[in-house]
Amino acid sequence: MKKCFSLMAAILLVQLQLLMASAAIPLLQPATGLAASLTQTLSPQSLLSQSYYQNSCPAAEGIIHQKMQAWFLKDSTLAASIIRLHFHDCAIRGCDASILLNYKGSERRAFASKTLRGFEIIDDIKSELERRCPKTVSCADILTAAARDATVLLGGPFWEIPFGRKDGRISLATEADMVPQGRENVTALIDFFQARGLTILDLVVLSGSHTIGRSSCYSILHRLANYKGTGKPDPTLDIKYLKNLTRQCKWSSDMVHLDVTTPKTFDTQFYNNLGAKKGLLSTDQELFSDPRTSPFVSMFATQQELFSSQFAASMVNLGNILVKTPPGGSEIRVNCNYVNPRRSYANPQRKYSRP
Repeated sequence: MKKCFSLMAAILLVQLQLLMASAAIPLLQPATGLAASLTQTLSPQSLLSQSYYQNSCPAAEGIIHQKMQAWFLKDSTLAASIIRLHFHDCAIRGCDASILLNYKGSERRAFASKTLRGFEIIDDIKSELERRCPKTVSCADILTAAARDATVLLGGPFWEIPFGRKDGRISLATEADMVPQGRENVTALIDFFQARGLTILDLVVLSGSHTIGRSSCYSILHRLANYKGTGKPDPTLDIKYLKNLTRQCKWSSDMVHLDVTTPKTFDTQFYNNLGAKKGLLSTDQELFSDPRTSPFVSMFATQQELFSSQFAASMVNLGNILVKTPPGGSEIRVNCNYVNPRRSYANPQRKYSRP
C-alpha cells in the first residue's frame, strides 16, 4: 500500500513539474524545505523556527489547537473565517497581526474588512496563552497556527509552521482596501500576489480555499444583472446557477456559499465548479479561462493529493510574507486588539496608545 501511494505521489509530482516548466514558474518545495529556501531572500525568516516555543511555551500549539477545535464545534463556519482572516492579515504589511488592531482608521475598521470574522477566537486563544506563558506568544503566530488548525478541522492538510513572528504596531484602513474583493481581473490578482512574493501557482492554490466558506452577495451583484455595464448577466455564469444566486441575493449583505456543490468539504470540487461555469466570484471564474492559470485549475480538479500537498506549501509561503522579527517596530502584544501601552508624562494613565 505504501509503495502504491509513493508511486502515485511521484507521478503527481512529475506532472506538476512538467506543468510548471511549461508555465516557466519554479516548482515550490514541500513545506519543510520551503522556509529554508525563502531565507535567502527575506532574512527575517531565518529567525523563524518550528521549535521556537519549545522552551518558552511548549504547550503553545496544543492550546491553539484545543481552542480552535472548541470553537469549531460551536460553529464550524468559523474555520473558513479564520483562514480568510489570516490571508487579509498577511496580504497587508505581511503576517504581523495588524488586521487584529481595533481602533478608528485601522485595517479592521476598513470597508474591505466588514465581513471578516473570528476575532473572538484569537482573543480567547491569546487570553489562555497569556495566562500560561505571559508575553511570549505573538498574535501573528497565533493567527498563523489557527489558520493551519482550521484547515485540518475542515479536512484539509497539516503542515509544520515556523514560529517567531512579532506583532506590528501600524494598521491602516486605506491599505486594507487594497485586498482583492472578487471583482478584479486575473492580471490584477497576479500582480497583487507577485508584489508579495507569491507565484501564479500560489494564487491558484490559495484560491482553492474557496472550497469552503461563504461570500457576501455584494461581491457578485455586478455579475447578476449589469456585468461590465452591458445591462446583462455575466455570460460565464451557468444559467441555472445564475437563477439560484439571484433568488438568494435579495440584499448585498446576504451570504452565499463559495462552493455551490460541496460547501462544507475541503476538496477539489471548487476547481470542477469553474469548469461548469459555477465559480461564485468573477476572480475565481477567470482562473479557468486565463491561459496563465487554467492549466493549474485543470490539474487540481482531478488530483486531490497534489492539491493538498501544494496547498500546505503555499500556506507556508503565505505565512512567511514580510514577517517581523526584532529589532524594529514590532512587539509581542499582550492584547491582540491594541499595541502595548506606552506611558507618557502628558497622560500617564493612558492604557493603550496608537502607533
